[in-house]
Amino acid sequence: MGGLLVAEPDWVTFWFQFINVHVLLFGGATVFNSWHDKDEGPIGGLQNPPKMKKWMRDLSLILQFAGLLWALLAGYFYSGFYLLSILLFWLYSTPVARWKGRPLLSLLAIGISTGTNSLIMGALAAGAGPDALIIFAGIGTAFMILSLYPVSQIYQIADDRKRGDITFASEYGLDGVRWFNALTFILGVAIITFVLYYLYRPLSMVFLVIGILVWLILLWWIRTLSMDRDQYNQVMKIKYLVSGSFVLFIVTALMIRHL
Repeated sequence: MGGLLVAEPDWVTFWFQFINVHVLLFGGATVFNSWHDKDEGPIGGLQNPPKMKKWMRDLSLILQFAGLLWALLAGYFYSGFYLLSILLFWLYSTPVARWKGRPLLSLLAIGISTGTNSLIMGALAAGAGPDALIIFAGIGTAFMILSLYPVSQIYQIADDRKRGDITFASEYGLDGVRWFNALTFILGVAIITFVLYYLYRPLSMVFLVIGILVWLILLWWIRTLSMDRDQYNQVMKIKYLVSGSFVLFIVTALMIRHL
């Protein structure tokens, strides 16, 4: 999405930093979180997660800080956002802070680190300077990502409570998850449509139609969920539908705008 906001992207830097963010930063952060969670039930894309070992935790930190060094190639400003994401992931997972166990702080950590920051880093890596439109698009992306975040907690409530974590799903229940998803997803769609309208008007209309269609499917689908671990496969289908639709749109839009 960040690359879509730049008229003439620096593709070399962009794709190198794309790999950096998605493999070293997000990959390292996921392993770091898994080490502290020690999940026994399904988590993320793993129905039977492997037992975590200390070397995995150590390697996760090496990956993230190696990525930070790599980020310096894209500039100090870019590296600042990268470092902020590392800090937020640490606050989210470590028992010292454990923002994951606090409903609103967990939304803040995930929304900024994987939503706003990732889009801003994408735009900066592509050669953009920081401006209000890019930050606004980052907020819209954060809302779309956050809309699914509590949904993925539905089947984890028993494990979360065992660790003493009060997640959004366990605090506000299934109705709270449904309302949160409905409001944040369509708000994210509206913000990104507004940004695209200024950049490439036809794409904004296509995105709006796809966004509303996926939103309606989500509303229907999430109404069928219950707070049960057996919902894992259903939740994963929902996440793949939304993320897959978003990625497909962005890839197509990049080809239309830049090729």
